[in-house]
Amino acid sequence: MNYNWDWTIFFKPTGIGTQIYLDWYISGLAWTLAIALLAWMIALVLGSILGIMRSIPGRWLSGIATCYVEVFRNVPLLVQLFIWYFLIPDLLPPSWQVGFKQDLDPTTSSLISVVMCLGLFTAARVCEQVRTGIEALPAGQAAAGKAMGFSVGCVYRYVLLPQAYRIIIPPLTTEFLAVFKNSAVASLIGLLELLAQTKQTAEFSAHLFEAFSLATLIYFTLNMGLMGIMKHFERNSHVPGLITMSAK
Repeated sequence: MNYNWDWTIFFKPTGIGTQIYLDWYISGLAWTLAIALLAWMIALVLGSILGIMRSIPGRWLSGIATCYVEVFRNVPLLVQLFIWYFLIPDLLPPSWQVGFKQDLDPTTSSLISVVMCLGLFTAARVCEQVRTGIEALPAGQAAAGKAMGFSVGCVYRYVLLPQAYRIIIPPLTTEFLAVFKNSAVASLIGLLELLAQTKQTAEFSAHLFEAFSLATLIYFTLNMGLMGIMKHFERNSHVPGLITMSAK
């Protein structure tokens, strides 16, 4: 293949102001981090609540959480994104519609849509991890807490959840990394995160391979770094007798 490689392209001007192509990657990475971290906060909080609901004997709470999981886990992420971006704003009260569509900056409205979409989508998956962690604990744990006079809320807060979270660190790490990778869907609604900036760089510079090679390296480095942090956290917070560590 007759292709002229040029790895210095990232330090060349884009032709827009004084920016170089590397500036686009830095901006895109910042947006990717913002999307992923905001979505993960929603997913972790809501997913934990739903996981608790699914583990409570009451049929109504468990049924509500189960319906949520089945809907959000089985509808494709792209479909949910388009619903949040194109349909949900039209269902808001008229005054809110004006604020969302006209008063907000387009970038802000796109950010809200993708964060809500990704956060609620991932919450369904986190819910199952939390439920599994709680159910993996010996039944005597909850019984002992109740025997000590703890309320149901205190049993979850002080006995079950602290242990369950430690058990599910590996699957939660997988979901955390998936949020960063799934944030690439934001490019479909005009948010210039890392993938969108990569495609823009490839189009402007005509150096497709270099553009996507750098993006691949950034995603790989980011995910490996996060895996290392979570592995360290797992190693230092495991519960003896409940977790078999994969690495000592």
